[in-house]
Amino acid sequence: MFQSFEVTSRPEQGPPRLAALRKQLRTDALDGFLVPRADAHQGEYVAPRDDRLKWLTGFTGSAGFCAALRDVAGVFIDGRYRTQVKAQVADVYTPVAWPEVSLADWLRTELPQGGVVGFDPWLHAAGQIEQLETALEGSGITLRRTDNLVDRIWEDQPAPPMNPAKVHPIDYAGESHGGKIARLAEGLRDKGRAAAVITLPDSLCWLLNIRGSDIARNPVVHGFAVLHAAGHVDLFVAPAKLEGLEAHLGQHVTIHAPEAFLAALANLSGAVLAEKATVPVAVADALGDKIVWGDDPCALPKARKNEAEINGSIAAHLRDGAALVEVLAWLDAQPAGSVTETQVVTKLETARRRDPALQEISFETIAGTGPNGAIMHYRVTEDTDSVLQDGHLLVLDSGGQYLDGTTDITRTIAIGTPPAEAKEGFTRVLNGLIAMSRLRWPQGLAGRNIEAVGRLPLWMAGQDFDHGLGHGVGAYLSVHEGPQRLSKLSTVPLSDGMILSIEPGYYREGAFGIRLENLAVVRPAGDMLGGDAHRAMLAWETLSFAPIDTRLIVPDLLSMDARDWLNAYHRDVAEKIGPQLSPVAKLWLDAATAPV
Repeated sequence: MFQSFEVTSRPEQGPPRLAALRKQLRTDALDGFLVPRADAHQGEYVAPRDDRLKWLTGFTGSAGFCAALRDVAGVFIDGRYRTQVKAQVADVYTPVAWPEVSLADWLRTELPQGGVVGFDPWLHAAGQIEQLETALEGSGITLRRTDNLVDRIWEDQPAPPMNPAKVHPIDYAGESHGGKIARLAEGLRDKGRAAAVITLPDSLCWLLNIRGSDIARNPVVHGFAVLHAAGHVDLFVAPAKLEGLEAHLGQHVTIHAPEAFLAALANLSGAVLAEKATVPVAVADALGDKIVWGDDPCALPKARKNEAEINGSIAAHLRDGAALVEVLAWLDAQPAGSVTETQVVTKLETARRRDPALQEISFETIAGTGPNGAIMHYRVTEDTDSVLQDGHLLVLDSGGQYLDGTTDITRTIAIGTPPAEAKEGFTRVLNGLIAMSRLRWPQGLAGRNIEAVGRLPLWMAGQDFDHGLGHGVGAYLSVHEGPQRLSKLSTVPLSDGMILSIEPGYYREGAFGIRLENLAVVRPAGDMLGGDAHRAMLAWETLSFAPIDTRLIVPDLLSMDARDWLNAYHRDVAEKIGPQLSPVAKLWLDAATAPV
């Protein structure tokens, strides 16, 4: 099994660890220390060695941070984790609703006389610290670079990951790494940049057509790189990870030990491109006044998938959908009260693992029944494992990392007879998914310009959800990929080849959760009779194929357009998934995709 159900942190561990950290504060004459969920590469996911936030507080969410002061410790969490954090941290920690409450405002309140707050310069992006320092002006609060205080007290801290890297074949990548280097180097020259610094693991792996396993569920290699405008890359990765890859990397790439990275930055000359939102403070310090702030040069090219990557994703989704349908057919045959969440997770992983192209799951499967479904990023453990009972909804959010693509799909499933309010919420969520999936929009619009379409059916009922409508997805890379998002905050224009999730939801704490998610690729929209000939339009091509539980639909709340889309989608599911299925699952699918 890729996924375990072990309890990895407990609230009772938090108080003694916080006490030990506060002892270090006194030793260093600090009034506080910031503990983010981050590593030196500033990716979203961290290796066990870098999961300091979880170790200190017990909170296991994928985003958040702790501001530990001498007499109060705030755990800052966004809307996805407001329910989860209550069960995971001891009462010595205070959950703080973030970003509604900013760190600067909280520090001003808790340190009214001013003070010194320490931070590890490797674990905070330059833009984060710059923004915080600006917000703290006039408060008497100063920020100080320091070594990591958590590392001092974490006696059994795991070693850094040292897993071997592998080549990502050109058949899947669609472009050689030499071609990518040359293309991006030309862009640097055109803008008068001598080099660019790359710290994000997925950017590095995309650029060099390599993959790894330094982060669970994400096929990335930890390292740093400097892309030179002359068309060469200095790669700072532990050489042991790259054994056997020398021929692949070839003359375009020179390998160095990671310890040489800062000295190499100091020796660069000319303007050096770096991304303020992701480059650690330590890197910015080493570069000094050579920095020219801008976007990671890999970000948009990586987001705009080529035809090989899109075709690989299509193929991966069809096989992945067949595995999910086999499990849905099995689940529907089980009596209510006879199956647990862990059994569902195990069954689904077993079905996916029959595919030899599967390398990993793409994240910890979310299988939340009843009240657990209202925990948006719920991870079932031995302690929380619950039985699927009559009247429950099951939120099943899962995905796979295949050699040819990354998948992420969510279905909400009725167990027995669900309550009327759950069916109404489900139908509104479904209307939101369909409205976004049918959308055509003018080229140049960003996620924030269109994401309200997926929320409107809920808004009209006075309802909403506290996560983004969608995130970018990599091509056998990170399941959460930037810079594109369907978010109120996203300013990045959507463009041809970008893959995103569309995942509206609705959650009633203590009762049920609902989420529906498909992945879709942005494509040019076809011409329409009477349309503006000069106006380029974009549309979605759905990649995910698995039936939607029609037992949860309230017919009077489903529009005719939505009904037509759903019936057409189900015809596609039956046609594309059916031939891969066992006879029993095929019969079930035929019934599940009957016209609404």
